[in-house]
Amino acid sequence: MTRFLISFLFCWLAVPAWAALDPSLVRQLTEEDSDRRIEAIQQLLVLPEAAPLLQAMADDGLMVGEDRVFIFTGETALDAATGEPIAPAPEAYESVMVNNRIRSALANALAAQKLSDTDAQVRLEAARELQSNAGLELVPALARALKTESDPTILDLLALAHAKASLESPDPEARLAAVTDLGARGSREARSLLLPLAEEAGEPDARVRAAATESLREIESRLAIGEFLGQIFSGLSLGSILLLAALGLAITYGVMGVINMAHGELLMVGAYTAFLVQTVFRTYLPEYLDWYVLAAIPTAFVAAALVGMVLERTVIRRLYGRPLETLLATWGLSLILIQAARVLFGAQNVEVANPTWMSGGVEVMAGLVLPWNRVFILGFSLFVLGLIWVLMQKTRLGLFVRAVTQNRPMAGCVGVPTGRVDTLAFGLGAGIAGLGGVALSQIANVGPDMGQGYIVDSFLVVVLGGVGQLAGAVWAALGLGVVTKFMEGWWGAVIAKIVVLVIVIAFIQKRPQGLFALKGRFVES
Repeated sequence: MTRFLISFLFCWLAVPAWAALDPSLVRQLTEEDSDRRIEAIQQLLVLPEAAPLLQAMADDGLMVGEDRVFIFTGETALDAATGEPIAPAPEAYESVMVNNRIRSALANALAAQKLSDTDAQVRLEAARELQSNAGLELVPALARALKTESDPTILDLLALAHAKASLESPDPEARLAAVTDLGARGSREARSLLLPLAEEAGEPDARVRAAATESLREIESRLAIGEFLGQIFSGLSLGSILLLAALGLAITYGVMGVINMAHGELLMVGAYTAFLVQTVFRTYLPEYLDWYVLAAIPTAFVAAALVGMVLERTVIRRLYGRPLETLLATWGLSLILIQAARVLFGAQNVEVANPTWMSGGVEVMAGLVLPWNRVFILGFSLFVLGLIWVLMQKTRLGLFVRAVTQNRPMAGCVGVPTGRVDTLAFGLGAGIAGLGGVALSQIANVGPDMGQGYIVDSFLVVVLGGVGQLAGAVWAALGLGVVTKFMEGWWGAVIAKIVVLVIVIAFIQKRPQGLFALKGRFVES
């Protein structure tokens, strides 16, 4: 009853004055024939003053008794046609029964009346409801709403609902106009509406069938373009993750020649750091929770860099020049880090939620929706790449790293502290991997084994791009991401991995130095 009172008062306040309705039309709502009752609802839906009556009927508050139709609010009886109080209230009455068919018609009528509401959110919800339930009787109301609506999102929904409702018209010209409108929209919903009309069984008029066939052809073309661009974007998104994972590996492998099998676990360190920062914000700064990612970025870089420097100082430094032992040692370190994560955080995945400003996506065109979290990751990867380029090209540390990469003995002879450069370069590479873990936490599960799936792909990027070459890592990462996504669509994820591996092996056989080769006397000799 409380729900009914609130709904009734809302509808009553929304109407400036309860103008008198046609008593015969109100009486028609109480007849036993459902068709007659629906016919009355369809006539009333165009009258704003009928909103309280329709709402009362939907909420089972419409009564009939002593040859009168009235709305009973629990304390007061109001005449259903005029809104005037009835005193005394009828003693014997019963509720007007509403079956599912009539309830659906009432929902449509009430939604149609909300299309003129001043609140855009109310109009949006009404348009969404009508998009799936609109019938021919709502065409006039939808046409009026289209003329007055200014919000583009609501306009699109109304236009689709209007076209869908017009397809039920007995007039071939109205159906033809609706088919043309749906073809211009090019959405998947429009395609599903047009498919039955392309056959004689679904549409008797030859002109409408021909227009439906042409519109379907246009929609298929647009959707194909959207899917193609979507595949490219998905590939670039995957490539940006590979780039963040491979940038650090390119630096450490290029400077020290170390095959670090624990590099994937440095991504995991960054992802768990993002989880811890999120937990701190959720506990102590809940009002700023949406900005935890900005705090997690430098924190993850520092945490992963410290872990990497500790590994280099304690284990890897003692194995320089012994690639097999280094390979086995770093593999053992990866297992230690995985088990440490299981002990500290448990074997199950932990939840790292997207901030609200990174949730959802933007529809660029039909068939192409760009999720905000992947757009952010792509932009973040390019930002990190720019910072690394500045560091490598414009700073003293970058100069030392490039010198050691090209000719370690000569760099040591001219005073470059190669040991310190090794530690800083390893810390830098590990920190970049930590940034990759933050990005990965926004689109994938965060768990102890999350880094295992990226270590092989990261090495492929480094080898394909050229050892120590940032430009090569960029082209290789983005190229492998795009190619992988297209092949996954054709043959599945497993076959795609095998084919990509074969392609990389064949390329390295022809060009062992990768896409971009290092230059220098030591390398050339």
